[in-house]
Amino acid sequence: RGDSLTRFAFANKRAMGGGGKAYVKPRGVKLAMGFEGSANKVAVGVVSHTGDILSNPRKTYITPPGTGFLPRETAEHHRQVILDIVQQALDEAGIAPSDLDCLCYTKGPGMGAPLVSVAVVVRMLSQIWKKPIVPVNHCVGHIEMGRVVCGAMDPVVLYVSGGNTQVIAYNERRYRIFGETIDIAVGNCLDRFAREIGLSNDPSPGYNIEQLAKKGTKYIDMPYTVKGMDISLSGIETFAKSEARTKIDAGECTAADLCYSLQETIFAMLVEITERTMAHCNANDVLIVGGVGCNVRLQEMMRVMVGERGGKLYATDDRYCIDNGAMIAYAGILAFMEGQSATMAETICTQRYRTDDVLVTWRKDK
Repeated sequence: RGDSLTRFAFANKRAMGGGGKAYVKPRGVKLAMGFEGSANKVAVGVVSHTGDILSNPRKTYITPPGTGFLPRETAEHHRQVILDIVQQALDEAGIAPSDLDCLCYTKGPGMGAPLVSVAVVVRMLSQIWKKPIVPVNHCVGHIEMGRVVCGAMDPVVLYVSGGNTQVIAYNERRYRIFGETIDIAVGNCLDRFAREIGLSNDPSPGYNIEQLAKKGTKYIDMPYTVKGMDISLSGIETFAKSEARTKIDAGECTAADLCYSLQETIFAMLVEITERTMAHCNANDVLIVGGVGCNVRLQEMMRVMVGERGGKLYATDDRYCIDNGAMIAYAGILAFMEGQSATMAETICTQRYRTDDVLVTWRKDK
C-alpha cells in the first residue's frame, strides 16, 4: 500500500476531467474534496462552494443474500478501494490536489470501523497535500446536498436511511429533530426483511424490495405504530418476518404481497409524522433525503400529501440520496467558508452524532 501512496505526493499534477479537459478554477471559487464511509458505501466527491459537483464516484461493499455487512469486513473493503476512488475523483473533476482548499470527512454517525478507516486516509492526504480538514455530520451532509441539488430553500426534511429516520426542520442555527424512530431505522427494517426472504443485496436490499412490491396484489394488515411525533418499526419488522415464515409456503400470500404491505404501512407512518411537523412549523414544502428517499413509492405518497397542502415535494435520485462524497464535501465547504476546520487531534470519529448537535453557522435565513 505504500507504493500506491506515492501517486498522491505530487500535488501539482492536474488530471483531465470527464470531458477530456482540465478544470480551470475560477477566481474566488473554493473547492472541497469530501470522503464518506459511514456504512457499506465508500465515496469521494469534489464540490465547489457554489454547489457545482465536479465528481462523485463511489463503491459499495455487497455481501451475499441473507447476510448483512459487518464493521471489520466493511472497513477492510473501504481500505482496499479508497485510494483508487480518490484518483477517480481527481480525474473526473479534472483537477490537481493543489486546486483543493480543504478535505472534508464524515465524523459520524455511522459504523465505527468504516468511519475510522476513511478518516485515516483523510489525515494522511491532509499532511501530504497540506490541506485543512473539516469534520462533517453525515445527516447534515444529506440535508445540504438535497437543498443545493433540488433548490429547496427551507423545507421540512424527511431523512430516511439504513441507520437514521428523522423528521427535521431548521430554526435558530440548528436542524431541529421533530420526530424520529424510537428503535430501528426504516432502511434497517427493510434490510432485515429482505434478508428474511432471501433477496439480493445487489444493488441494495431496499431497492429489491421496492421492485418486488410492484408485483404485490394483496394488502396484509400490519402494525401501524405512531407515537405522537415518533414511530416504532421493530414490531412491524417482527410481524412481517413472522408472516413470511408461516404464510408464504402455505400459499396464503406471496413475498411480493408482504413487500407491498410493508412499504405501504411504513410509508404511511412517515407521511403522517411529516405532515404533523409541517403543521407545527407552518411549512409547505418537504425534502426527502437519505438512501430510502430513492424509493419512488415513498415519493408518490409524500407528493400526494404535500400537494393537498399546496406545497412542493423535493427529492433526488440515487446519485445524491444514497451516501456519497459530494454531500460531505458540500456541507464541509459551507462550514469551511465560515472559518471552521479541525486540528489533527480533533479529527476523531463518533458513532453518536445527532443532527441537532451541529451549529449551522452558514444559514442566515432564520
